[in-house]
Amino acid sequence: MEYQVVILGGGPAGLTAGLYAARSGFTTAVLEQTMAGGKIVNASHVENYPGFDQGISGLDLGQAMKRQAEKAGTEVVRTAVTDVTLSTHGPPGSAHIVHTADGDIQTTALIIATGSDYRTLDVPGEAEHLGKGVSYCATCDGAFFRGKKVAVIGGGDTALTDALELATFASDVIVVHRRDELRASEALQANARKSPKISFRWNSVVEGIEGDQAVTALRLRNTRDAIISEVSVDGVFVAVGSVPSTEFLGGSLSLDESGSIITNDSMETGVAGVFAAGDVRHNSARQVITAAGDGATAALSARRYIISL
Repeated sequence: MEYQVVILGGGPAGLTAGLYAARSGFTTAVLEQTMAGGKIVNASHVENYPGFDQGISGLDLGQAMKRQAEKAGTEVVRTAVTDVTLSTHGPPGSAHIVHTADGDIQTTALIIATGSDYRTLDVPGEAEHLGKGVSYCATCDGAFFRGKKVAVIGGGDTALTDALELATFASDVIVVHRRDELRASEALQANARKSPKISFRWNSVVEGIEGDQAVTALRLRNTRDAIISEVSVDGVFVAVGSVPSTEFLGGSLSLDESGSIITNDSMETGVAGVFAAGDVRHNSARQVITAAGDGATAALSARRYIISL
């Protein structure tokens, strides 16, 4: 099977890239292992995507993006990508090969938009309460905890940014950190310490998340004396980093220390005809609107690449 443009990943970045590539007249396929729409489909209500002043469910937004890409001519293929063989030594325009569970696919331009997975705590109760008090996105879900008590797990920039965001909605925000000092920037630390709603639980790690139909408490272990304690909360926001979905590349592209793909502003990687967009790329803002913008940029760059051959 062969296409002019193949996009790995069916989230906002991948579907937008598919829309733009297909509208350019190229045979285009988006390869997605699960449901098209990406992680946004897990958000019960999205209020910060332009054009939807009343908000929209993440599932509806993802499916609308899929329908629009397909209407333009993109083929959305449900398959698992196992690895890729990139053309790094052949003449310009040599095909890149995507190896999938259903066979090999050749393409002139390859756009990688496989996103990233939130790093989890891997503790009892976390998976069971996803969407029932456990969240990995304060921007997406913070407004649902208006007037409630929440915890943020982590000590970096993301954790404190989330804490400050949540403080505009929640009555109390507890930052739980495994050490006695934060890794976040001094400016974020200063702002967090000034907030009357934000407090800190130092030298503590999460042992479990309690609750029946929804989160009711955190079970914490002190890293110094091993004492177990319980803190009542209505929500838990996990901000301990993310894991870019780049394992399948097998070292064929340059990655940063976190495993994200390094690109320039045109979404070009170090291999001709290969682009990256969305959460999988270095310095991504990890928002649905910026992922869509990355996808459009990557597709336009792919168009320039193809017509130059």
